[in-house]
Amino acid sequence: MSEKSVPAAEGSSPADGLDVRIAQELVDKARKGGVSLAGPGGLLSQITKTVLEAALNAEMDEHLGYSKGDSTVSGDGNHRNGRSQKTVHTDVGSVRIDVPRDRKSEFEPVMVPKHSRRVEGFDESIISLYAKGLTTGEIQKHLSEIYDVDVSRELISKVTDRVVDEMNEWQSRPLERVYPVVLIDAIFVKIRDGRVVNRPIYVAVGVTLAGERDVLGLWVGTGGEGAKHWAGVLGELRNRGVADVMIVCCDGLKGLPEAINDTWPLADVQQCVVHLVRASLKYTSRKYWSRITTELRAIYTAPTVEAAESLFDEFAAEWEPKYPAMIAVWRNSWEQFTPFLKFPAPIRKLVYTTNAVESLNARFRHATRRRGHFPNEQAALKVLYLVIRNPLKNRPNITGKISGWKDILNTLALFYGERITEG
Repeated sequence: MSEKSVPAAEGSSPADGLDVRIAQELVDKARKGGVSLAGPGGLLSQITKTVLEAALNAEMDEHLGYSKGDSTVSGDGNHRNGRSQKTVHTDVGSVRIDVPRDRKSEFEPVMVPKHSRRVEGFDESIISLYAKGLTTGEIQKHLSEIYDVDVSRELISKVTDRVVDEMNEWQSRPLERVYPVVLIDAIFVKIRDGRVVNRPIYVAVGVTLAGERDVLGLWVGTGGEGAKHWAGVLGELRNRGVADVMIVCCDGLKGLPEAINDTWPLADVQQCVVHLVRASLKYTSRKYWSRITTELRAIYTAPTVEAAESLFDEFAAEWEPKYPAMIAVWRNSWEQFTPFLKFPAPIRKLVYTTNAVESLNARFRHATRRRGHFPNEQAALKVLYLVIRNPLKNRPNITGKISGWKDILNTLALFYGERITEG
């Protein structure tokens, strides 16, 4: 069977096979010619030059109304007037291209606009590197080493500053009227404010009636994490349209439940169970951790509130003489610990912990760790916003649809009635 008669693979089009053959021919050509595929002067750079110049010539044809080589001349006397050279930065490196000119200098190319030195996609590459936690100096070095592109730190800052307006619009956007679940937590980052200090950045994640997780906003606080500042954050969410929340999951910060119920009086406040367990271990010897966590797991997976209370009484009788502070943690938090126990397993899994926010915080820490500190609040928020804006491929991300949401929503409707069904 000849190459021409080889059938396309099932589910693929002839064009797919053509693309593969063209790609293979280009690679073979590069190998035979001793040309590298990427890098300065590489095959990809040559292809990019050819594609850009072909696009610019096509734009000129459309601008003038006739193709190059045609004897027809534009009615206004305008015609081609040679070419000018310029170097543009692309995702495959710097490329020197010939840009066609017209006699009246009226040609405004779209593919490579006048005065532009970067083609579409290059700025996004810079923003992506910035979101991964690279500093402007590291991005500058990366572009120089990999693509042989000399880009100033000022240009990199300008490119990343483009997202500030977008971020401000995102931060003030209207929100849904009802969220079945809102999870709140804070992460600390180092910000220079005269001197470098740890500043809390407050994070709120909402689950919509459609089962979509969405980051509702980011807010920079002063000093340590405080319920007073949380009250301001929650008030802003209410002002942006959030009229009702069924369940708010949070850590055990003093005064936070009151701040939540001042904002949404009917909300159930669920203290994060993982935070409670961590607080318990803080007061105990490591040699007892396995035993204590096993017994605590029996409490927070109990089938009913009554069963949990009975198990906790037994737990307290055993451990209170040795670790009274640990038992006090649970007694003081019991009212905010128990709400999720009335729900079946799928809802319990959704609301018993702020781990969904903490997984986002882990990505935040990865992006901020290598920087040491930020020069100002805006620089910190810009990086964290880009982490949210650029989800990881083939990885769990904070945004997205919750699995099995319809069953969860139906169960929530049984508990919250019209607050859900008329939301």
